Amino acid sequence: MIREIMLNTSNDLRDFMHLACSSPMDIGVHTMDNQIADGKSVLGLMAIDYKKPVRVISEDVKFMKQLDRWAVDESE
Repeated sequence: MIREIMLNTSNDLRDFMHLACSSPMDIGVHTMDNQIADGKSVLGLMAIDYKKPVRVISEDVKFMKQLDRWAVDESE
C-alpha cells in the first residue's frame, strides 16, 4: 500500500516515527526526488527534505490508516 503524506513540523515527524516503530512490518519513505529512507530510522528520516509530500509504503493496514491526519488530498 502507498500513501502520500505531508509532515509539516518536527512534532509530526516525531509522531510518525513513533507510529512506524510500533509497526511490526517494514515502513519505507520515498521522496519525490527519489530519496529512500527506512521509516523506523531516526537518521534516515532526518535526512529527508519534507518541503514536498513523501510517499509511505507498507503492508501494515493499521499503520497506514493512522496516517490519515497527514494525508495529502488526492485532488491537490
